[in-house]
Amino acid sequence: MIDNISSFSIALAITAVIAYLLGSLNFAIIICRLWKKTDIRTVGSKNAGFTNTLRVFGKGPAILTMLGDLSKGVVAVIIGITIFRLFNTGLVVPEHLRDVVTEEYSTVFVGYVAGIFAIIGHIFPIYYGFKGGKGILVSCSILLVIDPITFCIEIPFFILIVIITRYVSVASISAAVLYPITTFVTQTLSGKYPYVWLNVALVCFTSVILIYMHKENIKRLRAGTENKFGKKKKPKEET
Repeated sequence: MIDNISSFSIALAITAVIAYLLGSLNFAIIICRLWKKTDIRTVGSKNAGFTNTLRVFGKGPAILTMLGDLSKGVVAVIIGITIFRLFNTGLVVPEHLRDVVTEEYSTVFVGYVAGIFAIIGHIFPIYYGFKGGKGILVSCSILLVIDPITFCIEIPFFILIVIITRYVSVASISAAVLYPITTFVTQTLSGKYPYVWLNVALVCFTSVILIYMHKENIKRLRAGTENKFGKKKKPKEET
């Protein structure tokens, strides 16, 4: 049991560090600097993410940003799962529960952990002065890998809210609020997850982070100054 705990702890620590460093690669910053010679954090809404890149610089840089952010979430989860398999470990539980906690459940748990640290890296990137994006695209890619059923509910819901309100921020916040509820319902109904509450706790933590990162959007929504989706703004000169 002690050896299992040690292997689990080491694998978890390595996964967390790699996922964070990978998440810190902010493709909005990288692509806009290479393509437009501009720091995306100084123009538009000053957010280093897909929506601001699209609004300020158009489809080309935005599509590359989207692909980069989506891919790093997937890679972070795959690396995390691979590390745990190399250490031949999974979620450590009492002996009488080992038949209940399947390898599939351990894999999902590892995916959530890797995903959370990738999101934290995206939001607080070590390479860019801990000033990054909001983590929505990264969250989507992670969700696709570890819980595709919830993903298939969340994405149409997100798109519907964007269509109705024309605010990406409202859709992002709404999807974040729905995320724990959807996770609880789908995973409970599936019957494959013995510790649904643990998954929901990790999801709640993720949702709180995502909603908190939209605090400036909430202020602009209340003031009536939030930009609607599809409205392009010209980049401002740096001061």
